[in-house]
Amino acid sequence: MPEIPRLLLGTLLLRPYVFAFLLVFLVGCIRRYGVRVTSLHLISAYVIAFLSEYSSIHNGFPYGHYYYIAATADTELWVAGVPFMDSLSYVFLSFAAYRMAVLLKSPWHRTGRYSILIMDDPRRISLETIVSGALLFAFLDVVIDPVAFVGDRWFLGKIYGYRHEGLYFHIPWTNFAGWFLVGLALMTSLSLLLRRYASKEGETVRGNLSEFTGPLLYWMVIAGNLGITFWVGERLLGLTGSALSGLLLAWSLRRISRNRVPAPGH
Repeated sequence: MPEIPRLLLGTLLLRPYVFAFLLVFLVGCIRRYGVRVTSLHLISAYVIAFLSEYSSIHNGFPYGHYYYIAATADTELWVAGVPFMDSLSYVFLSFAAYRMAVLLKSPWHRTGRYSILIMDDPRRISLETIVSGALLFAFLDVVIDPVAFVGDRWFLGKIYGYRHEGLYFHIPWTNFAGWFLVGLALMTSLSLLLRRYASKEGETVRGNLSEFTGPLLYWMVIAGNLGITFWVGERLLGLTGSALSGLLLAWSLRRISRNRVPAPGH
């Protein structure tokens, strides 16, 4: 088998969870925004992520100085010193964070058995959505990065390290700042795609699975990483991540409940 197809197959077999999350993204994004936006976001988000990681391992920006350990370079695909699956993860993580941000700002009302979401025109760029989406994106790394750092204790493997470890379970603050900056770029990129290519569907959209795929994916990622954290015996890290995630969930539910508006005619 040629080298690249062999390594792609190895990536799929070694990282099935990445492609499971990617599949959820593809289904949700295609149903909500269509094939064109989904395809362009997949490409643009991957490129933004790859460039950010390539820059950081060579220049220390935006995440700070870290390095990859090519322990799996002969079994999965790496691109110029960066694991393919790592940059690919940014695609569905950014979509999940963006859709969470949209949900948190969307007025809604209930009619009968259905929840009706009153959505903004997807072609209109919202600064609030971009900033809140970047913050939600950065929060994911608060849960993901510390358990990824001990990847040698689970099926991720030890594939990276920091030149100067930080106080938050070895993770430096520059990493989270970098995730916020990259999150801003990803949210802006997706917003521009929607402004250019998304069709105007009207303000009111009947709530269905496509509306909630992003938020569900967001919490699936958090739950999965917290589960691994406890599984490898990092109890303090797991409790910390659970507490922070619980606060975010409680705030999110409160924000959503406050967005309820009277149904038409009431």
